[in-house]
Amino acid sequence: MVRASHAAHVLNNASEFRPTVLLGGRLPDMLVAELTSRYDVVGPLPAPFETGVVRSLAPDVAARVRAIVTMGTVATTAAALDRLPALGLVACMGSGYEGVDRCRCAERGIVVTHSPGANADSVADVALGLLLASVRRFCAGASLIRNGAWRGNAVQRTAPPRGMTGRKVGIYGLGAIGTRIARRVVACETEIGYHNRRRRDDVPYRWFESLADLAAWADALVVAVRADAANRHAVDAAILRALGPEGHIVNIARGSVIDEAALIEALQSGVIAGAGLDVYENEPDVPRALVELPNVVLMPHIGGATVEAQLAMNAMVLGNLAAFFAGQGALTPVPLA
Repeated sequence: MVRASHAAHVLNNASEFRPTVLLGGRLPDMLVAELTSRYDVVGPLPAPFETGVVRSLAPDVAARVRAIVTMGTVATTAAALDRLPALGLVACMGSGYEGVDRCRCAERGIVVTHSPGANADSVADVALGLLLASVRRFCAGASLIRNGAWRGNAVQRTAPPRGMTGRKVGIYGLGAIGTRIARRVVACETEIGYHNRRRRDDVPYRWFESLADLAAWADALVVAVRADAANRHAVDAAILRALGPEGHIVNIARGSVIDEAALIEALQSGVIAGAGLDVYENEPDVPRALVELPNVVLMPHIGGATVEAQLAMNAMVLGNLAAFFAGQGALTPVPLA
């Protein structure tokens, strides 16, 4: 993992020039201020990004754009990339980059970067919080107080749930974030299993060759896998059935990994017991059915939204830009398709 201090060091040694940088969407004010102090910043353009670039960006401005700063969830398509003839870098804030057309980037020699590990601890904290809140029914408990139903003995009004101790927690995707989730969850005296494309030799947890096997073993499933076309709706109705009626699912990865319609059906019918979600299929639109379900804990995709994570991600984005424009190569490139 590239340290924020390393990224800052590269930034401070960048040569003096002001290339044009296009914002792929709304970014934190602190990062935009830093970018504006160093570069000729354009955007953000009207959503969706592709439409903004193709229809709203003046040709003379499009011809000057050397880099895009964006989020992995933003669709950075071939049509948008092809509108920018001088583009050489797509810098994604955060670990994800699934929205970038890496095939077209590879064809044109455009470098794609991300911020690996920068927000891992913060996202892992939220994953643990969502899991605890779902298993122990925090939202249902809070509603007893808010609606005036609690009169000193909540046990009479809610059936006691099974606790965390002794649970089998499956982690789908044991990367930087998944590893940190495991460290936190194991402190609750749980057993950890995981599914990756490959077994890891550096962890003591049990590896499952398939997601279906992991779900059948686990009674809580945490989705922490990097999203791509290959794992869209990987968590489907069959996986949820395998998780079982006492099972809970947490998603802090991307909404596309879970079949949202199947999840709603599973929660409504008792196929699984509960869910904790920080991400959704069509953000920022959250289905009304999810909002109204009492056995779901909802967060507005803020897993990585801590001061520490924002500073680290900002530093990596700025460091990648500075290194690229200085001709040193990117600090944290991602593999091109």
